[in-house]
Amino acid sequence: MPQTSHFDLVSHWRLDAPVGRVWRAITETEHWPRWWPGVVAVKRLKNGDELGVGRVQQIHFRTGLGYRLLLELEVTEVLREQRLRAHAAGTLAGEGIWLLHQALPEAGGHTDLTFVWRVMLPPGPLRWTAPLLAPLFRWNHRRVMRAGRLGLIRHLAGAR
Repeated sequence: MPQTSHFDLVSHWRLDAPVGRVWRAITETEHWPRWWPGVVAVKRLKNGDELGVGRVQQIHFRTGLGYRLLLELEVTEVLREQRLRAHAAGTLAGEGIWLLHQALPEAGGHTDLTFVWRVMLPPGPLRWTAPLLAPLFRWNHRRVMRAGRLGLIRHLAGAR
């Protein structure tokens, strides 16, 4: 059985809020534990420049499978209210990118938020079992992201 070294995971959230509020919520990662049930803790390790490029944070995630992930995220690109890219190291390594798009008022004024995450699996048991456990890994990712979407919807509704 071939070993899988990475997974590409994509989540799409449609949010009934202007792009500025959504941008603020996803870039203020220290507040994620308040609204994202899967995020246990966030600790800033390094400040970035005025846009946030170079910022490094440690984020602890709780998963639906009972294990925890510890990721160190470094912001590598910021295009305000449009794109945020970060490199991840830790339990899993890879790259994530948040893409935001504000719909026109006549289309409802919502914000479309897409998260693309390429996870590199470390050598060893995770990589060996990946071909067999891929559906479980994807289910787990969808579960964590669904909880984040619902938490963000509640957070944005209360932040008006």
